[in-house]
Amino acid sequence: MNRNDVTEKIITVKVAKGIQWADVARKVGLSKEWTTAACLGQMTLDAAQAKVVGEIFGLTAEEQKWLQVVPYKGSLPSAVPTDPLIYRWYEIVNVYGTTIKELIHEEFGDGIMSAIDFSMDIDRQADPKGDRVKVVLSGKFLPYKTY
Repeated sequence: MNRNDVTEKIITVKVAKGIQWADVARKVGLSKEWTTAACLGQMTLDAAQAKVVGEIFGLTAEEQKWLQVVPYKGSLPSAVPTDPLIYRWYEIVNVYGTTIKELIHEEFGDGIMSAIDFSMDIDRQADPKGDRVKVVLSGKFLPYKTY
């Protein structure tokens, strides 16, 4: 057994029982974005969080321990994603990445936006022309240091 096996079990039970990520997040007490990432094997849960997830998805004590292991982060199966939705994010970064970099550096200086001290919110926005996906990313600015 490994972390991937636990992730596959979570997804299988989610589909079989019609579980919604937002419902899991409410029970865990964290955002739907972070909780989903954790259930998909990209974040580390503490013992209490792993127990809640374990109860929801019928995980054994051993499987719950795997939720507490620091994962290998980065879940894409290939360098260029083939899933259409994920590919669009890849396309966004390819088209707008240099613009985002330039504007962040202009505003903050030389550094990066943290993906560790980070939050993300995904919401639906009603629109008469077709609903829109609103994604807000917020990461701490980390300046490069001189030495």
